Amino acid sequence: MKLYYITLNNSDEVRQIGRALLEQKLAVCVNWFPITCAYIWQGEIKEEPEVVLIVKTQSGYRDEIEKVINQYISYTNFVAEISPTEINHNFLEWLNAEVPIRPLARTYVK
Repeated sequence: MKLYYITLNNSDEVRQIGRALLEQKLAVCVNWFPITCAYIWQGEIKEEPEVVLIVKTQSGYRDEIEKVINQYISYTNFVAEISPTEINHNFLEWLNAEVPIRPLARTYVK
């Protein structure tokens, strides 16, 4: 399982992206909430509202998730992949039933 922590500008973007991820079976569940972002831009400290989108999904979907995000926004945002170490059994059963498990990519060393 993977969680994605994604920052976006507003609730409209989050709602559109979240629904697209669910419709395309790239996530089993999404959550969002407003936050305040403080950052340094061109030597000045700025503060702005943002919205965090949390995506709950299987491993192996990062590229597709980022493609969906990029269909809705044109600015640079933050996407972090988080690997939970323990998940409750009932949630995992639901996730496995709704979002296909991807086979692990194999890497070969010569």
